[in-house]
Amino acid sequence: MPKQTDKTPGRKRKRSPVLPLLLIILLGIGIYKIPDLCRAYIYPRKYSEYVEKYSSKYDMDSNFIYAVIKTESNFDPSAESDVGARGLMQLMEDAYDWVGYRMKDGREIDYDHMFVPEYNIEYGTYLLMFLYNEYGDYETALAAYHSGRGNVNKWLEDSELSSDGKTLDDIPSSATKHYVNKVMNAYSAYNNLYK
Repeated sequence: MPKQTDKTPGRKRKRSPVLPLLLIILLGIGIYKIPDLCRAYIYPRKYSEYVEKYSSKYDMDSNFIYAVIKTESNFDPSAESDVGARGLMQLMEDAYDWVGYRMKDGREIDYDHMFVPEYNIEYGTYLLMFLYNEYGDYETALAAYHSGRGNVNKWLEDSELSSDGKTLDDIPSSATKHYVNKVMNAYSAYNNLYK
């Protein structure tokens, strides 16, 4: 008598529901874990010990600081721009000098220390705190961080750019406008991912 196989006409092979059920479970877990993947890879919170320390010290939202670091250097402490800005928060030498003077920083550090994550985050967060306190909103503070206080103060005097002389309704520099939008989008993402 010939051996019957699954290919024998008239007899259907029963499929196990285990494999499709397992695939559905894995897909569900994958969808559930997408925010975690975004947190870890797209919007990380690297150097959190320093970001949390200095955002608390200078009363700044840590997600805002992460957004600036993400935009400025993508968390690369050795980043250096074409114009010489250094480190995680891309500080220029004149900004470094100014912040050191304002902080009355008596430590024996120099501009080369802006490649050290803790110093860079401390100085950058202090500068953002100062600008935020001066202008009262993140967008105008970011414009000053990117283009300098002198430019922002001129823009604020122009009624076509600022209706109240305190906040910018429009930013005339396309590079600065792009920068502010990019940081604010990252800030929104950090706030959505890290509630």
